[in-house]
Amino acid sequence: MQSAFDSLKKLTLSIQPLSEEEWQAFSKLWKPFTAKRKEVITTAGEQEKYLYFVVEGVQRVYYFDEQHREATLVFTYAPSFGGVLDALMLQKPSRYSYETLTASVFLRASYHDLQTLMQFHPAIELLIRQGITGALTGVLERLVELQCFSTEERFRRLLQRSPHILQLVPHKYLANYLGMDATNFSKLINKVKMD
Repeated sequence: MQSAFDSLKKLTLSIQPLSEEEWQAFSKLWKPFTAKRKEVITTAGEQEKYLYFVVEGVQRVYYFDEQHREATLVFTYAPSFGGVLDALMLQKPSRYSYETLTASVFLRASYHDLQTLMQFHPAIELLIRQGITGALTGVLERLVELQCFSTEERFRRLLQRSPHILQLVPHKYLANYLGMDATNFSKLINKVKMD
């Protein structure tokens, strides 16, 4: 588990420098957590209680409506933070679900512990704010892609951002993320690989 904390430290310090004392206080919040494949960790309608740090595995945040339509919104994988961030920070019931696509290993910190620590350490509050701002930037970029780019352009951008994603995420979820049918996604993969 030490390597998990080393990865957490590396990512944390790349977002916001912390003193050794601040890092020690922050690192004490995190507890190991595991989940099986296809396990819903946060269900829509529940309050998000934890911020997750992904050590192993792949997860997704998705929306499911009354007409049984599903929209994959975000993928998370090591080393990154995960969970339903808006529900966590607002402490309101989540509109989305957070599900493992593969067996997953995490470190997780409770909202209550994070809030308490942020009150005493301005650098940790800044770290959380910087992390959430980074996530918001990603969401805004994705909205632009969905509204302005063709399916092929969205696919190419996804591969530029995460070239390894085809090996990590089942293709049916990638197709859903891109807003297309799984059959058309297969054709798109073959077309883009030939270019």
